[in-house]
Amino acid sequence: MNTPFLFVATVLIWGTTWIAIAAQVGEVAVTVSIFYRFALASVVMLAGLAALGRLRWPARWRFVVVQALCLFCFNFIGIYMATSLIPSGLVSVIFSLASILNAINARLFFGDPVDGRTILAGSLGVGGLVLLFWNDVAVAVDPATLRGIAWAFLGTMLFSLGNMASRRNSMLGVAPVTANAWGMAIGALCLLLIVTMTGQPLGLPMRESYWIALAYLGVIGSVIGFTTYLMLISRIGSARAGYATVLFPIVALTASTMLEDYQWTAPAILGVALACAGNVVMFRKG
Repeated sequence: MNTPFLFVATVLIWGTTWIAIAAQVGEVAVTVSIFYRFALASVVMLAGLAALGRLRWPARWRFVVVQALCLFCFNFIGIYMATSLIPSGLVSVIFSLASILNAINARLFFGDPVDGRTILAGSLGVGGLVLLFWNDVAVAVDPATLRGIAWAFLGTMLFSLGNMASRRNSMLGVAPVTANAWGMAIGALCLLLIVTMTGQPLGLPMRESYWIALAYLGVIGSVIGFTTYLMLISRIGSARAGYATVLFPIVALTASTMLEDYQWTAPAILGVALACAGNVVMFRKG
């Protein structure tokens, strides 16, 4: 698979997972739904790799565990907690900071120079999403809002640190599919431990839509989505791959236009133009 395909596939897959996530809300606790998602994803990945004769034990486990906790466990708890406290548009704006956080963390952990192009592109993207979700961003500042912002930033930072762990795994010779398969299993076990310790019941929802959504999130959103994204990191670096987080909300709103009659405004259109300009800055050669 070539790099443009990996980037487009990641953006399209993760940009549409919001539909499935929305279909799961309400019947069971958020942590339980996340557990189901990664339990399914890990079983599919481990069984698939075993059937293909490609299941391997990682030569180094330390960063596989770090990746598991950051990408397949605590970051999702942070983002879901944020969504319960503040508008999802504001969460999207904060999560789009991953492109800039990736550049900063790559500097801290790997000594990469902080590329001005990356910062400019990330700033354009974040600015575009601020315009796109202006009504959500302009919320009243109260304790609940501040907690929501803190949860969103924590989830985004953990996502970025998971990107760094994935990059380290690649440097150590652990393939993204191997790190993902075992990482999702570890993440699911950690989520199960949290669910057990907090006394949350492992309910089995009756709605067919819940299980269809779970299948999409587990197989498409997790197995395929995380694999394409982490392969992208190994090819173009965490900072450039992180720009995909700017484009997820645009795909989500495009789908919402077709499914839910989302109405575009002038600031929203300008916001998309800015985000696309950031994309050009990030990936244009020269």
